[in-house]
Amino acid sequence: MTTITIDDARSLAARALAALGLHPDEIEQTVPHLLDCELRGLEYSGLARILSIRDRLDAHPFEGERAVVTARTSVSARIDGGDRLGYTVAQLAVDEVIALARSGPGIAVVGADRTWYTGMLSFYAEQLAAAGLVGMLASSAAAWVAPFGASEPRMGTNPICFVFPGVDRPFVWDIGIAEIIHAQVVIAGREGAALPDGVAYDAAGAPTVDPVAALGGAFVNWGGHRGSGLGLAVQLLGALAGAPVLPDGMRDFGFLVLAIDPALLGDAGAFRAKVEEYLASVESARPVDPGRPVRVPFSRSAALRAERIAAGAIDVPEPILRGVEAIAAVGTPVSAHDRR
Repeated sequence: MTTITIDDARSLAARALAALGLHPDEIEQTVPHLLDCELRGLEYSGLARILSIRDRLDAHPFEGERAVVTARTSVSARIDGGDRLGYTVAQLAVDEVIALARSGPGIAVVGADRTWYTGMLSFYAEQLAAAGLVGMLASSAAAWVAPFGASEPRMGTNPICFVFPGVDRPFVWDIGIAEIIHAQVVIAGREGAALPDGVAYDAAGAPTVDPVAALGGAFVNWGGHRGSGLGLAVQLLGALAGAPVLPDGMRDFGFLVLAIDPALLGDAGAFRAKVEEYLASVESARPVDPGRPVRVPFSRSAALRAERIAAGAIDVPEPILRGVEAIAAVGTPVSAHDRR
């Protein structure tokens, strides 16, 4: 591991993304997302993701210029992602849903298709909570995960996220439906590390700890038949957003976000107080292990983020840091804003 300052990590990420051909405003949206992953302990989706973005663009350069809103009503919007990076497409969707929910009847839904790598849904969920909104977000992906009882992939790792605004903090539940997510398998392959037992199959359906074999096979779904059903539902929510039911490779993912203003059904301030009171009640429950207090989802990573921000630095695996530095060293290509 190499320790670098947060400011240096931010600058490095921006230079590397510029070298890969992202628009300046896309860089401005993506870098905070990658840094938030690093700060919250999700390093496999932080700076390491830049290497995966490079790999995808090497195989399939951008097909479109920008993501655009193609249809809008008082309660909905449809976005053509233009094959742009999902961090920016999802951000556009979240901006749209917040604007619609706050200016219209208090409820809104936005769907986006033709995108990829939408990232950590809780990053967007915090924005909904800051706007005082209850939200649900879901992102479909290519078939990497086997449904319960199978060893062939039929759904993505398919995160789904719910958020409820509180007084001092939101309740955020952000979960993928696989025992291991795609980014973790990819980074294990880059580092030459074995996967844990019981998380993946090879192409023949045999259990494997080889990340390369797992990428050619399937990941084990999370939560048995319950998690499998949730994953199938997210795949169909992606289709509702306009994506294929099963996207082909690292493209054509779907993203859906629903936002509700609590004031539609009562006093919004009172609801936020209820959320805060309930979270405190959960945390006060008697723990099975006295040395391990009960935590609500999101609290651990939020605390870790605060610690790392206070320290002003993050630790990055040496191979990842050198890889991102190599991309950044290339400099911004002449056609940076029209990589096709």
